[in-house]
Amino acid sequence: MSEARVTREGLAGERPGRDALFGNGMDGEPAPRRRRGGGGETRMVPPAGFTSYYGRPVVKAPSWEARDIAGYLFLGGLAGAGSVLAAGADLSGRRRTARAMKLSSLGAVSLSAAALIHDLGRPERFANMLRVLKPTSPMSVGSWLLAGYGPLAGAAAAADVTGLVPRAGRAAALGAAVTGPAVAAYTGVLLADTAVPAWHEGHREMPYLFTASAAVAASGMALLAGPRAENGPARRAAVLGVAAETVALRALRRRTGVIAETYARGRAGRLLRAAEGLSAAGAAGAALLGGRSRVAAALSGAALLAASACTRFGIFHAGVASARDPKYTVLPQRERLAEREEADRSGT
Repeated sequence: MSEARVTREGLAGERPGRDALFGNGMDGEPAPRRRRGGGGETRMVPPAGFTSYYGRPVVKAPSWEARDIAGYLFLGGLAGAGSVLAAGADLSGRRRTARAMKLSSLGAVSLSAAALIHDLGRPERFANMLRVLKPTSPMSVGSWLLAGYGPLAGAAAAADVTGLVPRAGRAAALGAAVTGPAVAAYTGVLLADTAVPAWHEGHREMPYLFTASAAVAASGMALLAGPRAENGPARRAAVLGVAAETVALRALRRRTGVIAETYARGRAGRLLRAAEGLSAAGAAGAALLGGRSRVAAALSGAALLAASACTRFGIFHAGVASARDPKYTVLPQRERLAEREEADRSGT
């Protein structure tokens, strides 16, 4: 117990420095003592081991269906990046590729909206999400992006197919190309804004990873649906997209520490390994054979599309696995706390 006492002359009997005790000597961790003979300090109480209440998860795992939400992530990326390729093909005179990508984007955004509404349960719930615009909410911003992008993609495809109002169709195509990257990337921000450990800890890489994966999907669709003579930009986009996706995914695994296990094990690990193999095969096929053979271009495109889908489903399942195991919630928090205490001690 502390021997300090208050006297008329002030505080007396205090024990400064490392000999001071906390409160009544019962609360808090006892002061560390030096070993005899010098050299380091030893704790009187060993570090507490990790546990949770009956081993229950600390955060609630998402109850979303993988088909709805992972499918929504994949299709939204395909639509958004596809609009960029469509506008580029339009401006460079690649008419058949432009039309194919406009129709692809319209179909993808329609299916992604259907998947989202199916997850919500009733269509009016999506309309309710548009009652307000909250810039600090990725969900609110994403809802408005989707609501604005969808009609633009539809108008661009309709004008191209019918030949009516060509100027309005070109303006709609440019509008879809401007908003398309945001549609492709915002879902990464949306996942990173949750409390799910694998998604939240990857907040720095997730938007880049989703954008690169969207480029892989769109270039794959262009190779699959466009003619061989027009697929030069799609082949280059495929190589760049695969390279960017690989860098972002490796950075995510390296920086997330123990949580990276969820990206390597179980269903998520199998899907992401399949995605890496399909991406490498698709990019190599597109770069080496896609300009010579229509069949090779189509097979490469199909591989790239499958790779992007595997990436989105793999990330989805990694998040679910991380939420179900409480250690992925607690251990990163303890690591950050230890780093903060170390920084405070060193004065940095």
